Amino acid sequence: MGQPSHYITPVLVTLIPGDGIGPEVTVAAVRVIEAAGARVRWEERHAKPLVGRRREDPRLDPVVDSIRQTGVALKGPVTTPVGSGHQSINVGMRKELDLYASFRPVKRLPGVSTFFEDIDIIVVRENTEDLYAGLEHTVVPGVVESLKIITERASTRIARFAFEYARTNGRQSVAAVHKANIMKLSDGLFLECIRKVAKVYPEIQYREVIVDNCCLQLVMKPQQFDVLLLENLYGDIVSDICAGLVGGLGLVPSANLGEHYAVFEAVHGSAPDIAGKHVANPTALILSSILMLRYLGQDDVAARIEKAVHQVYKRGKHLTRDVAGTASTDEFVTAVIDAFE
Repeated sequence: MGQPSHYITPVLVTLIPGDGIGPEVTVAAVRVIEAAGARVRWEERHAKPLVGRRREDPRLDPVVDSIRQTGVALKGPVTTPVGSGHQSINVGMRKELDLYASFRPVKRLPGVSTFFEDIDIIVVRENTEDLYAGLEHTVVPGVVESLKIITERASTRIARFAFEYARTNGRQSVAAVHKANIMKLSDGLFLECIRKVAKVYPEIQYREVIVDNCCLQLVMKPQQFDVLLLENLYGDIVSDICAGLVGGLGLVPSANLGEHYAVFEAVHGSAPDIAGKHVANPTALILSSILMLRYLGQDDVAARIEKAVHQVYKRGKHLTRDVAGTASTDEFVTAVIDAFE
């Protein structure tokens, strides 16, 4: 990751509060970002369940229009209904802006109790096709068909992203996760494309892991994995498993990256049951903002925030209840800001 490093004037960033606890964790993240001295200014846009429903066309969404202008967004969680209702705003945004790479670094925060202490995995997920293309129809009453779309173009570019990241950041290995023993054409094409790309990066060890075995290995010996490269659906599932290894989705950042646009977001749910109670943990969005600042070339501010968050977790006195603490959202944020050096 990384973009221009010469920003002096503030960068305009689209801010998407989301719903449920989204506005609370977004306000918290903004407080930390601004207190750390980040050179950003905000253009706030609201993605709600009704947004983008006109003719099911996300291009009419003012959020997407804003990101097209700013190029970068910081996004809180947005509710997606289960089984009925509008299509996922998250998926629609990724497809419309061609945010083809989902990037999730998974690393344990100091002081968080987990079964494994040395987790450091990068999950790279293809973000635009597979079953998430949403191509479904009813064949006859009681029979529904969903189409799994895998293309050479998408598989090749996500492979290049993963291997280039590994090379640039000193990673040793890339593991392609698949089910090509059963889906020989679709997952077979995915692997074929990755193998071609892997030859261009001989210094990076390459291996292939069947997805069910990958899940088994993750809960037994996750330290064996460095960079995981997956199709869309497998990536969604496996990235959550990885997050569970370090304490949950509330502690893991995420970025959706394309050639022209980038959206940094908390991938946990909107948690409507605790919305408005000011007990939500904003760590995931704060960590996502660190990725955003590095993308914008503001490495100094990103490092300052990261160090402060780690200090708060090491001390353990101002943690939210999801990590066995008692602090409110505001108390946690104040502790992070007080830890700035």
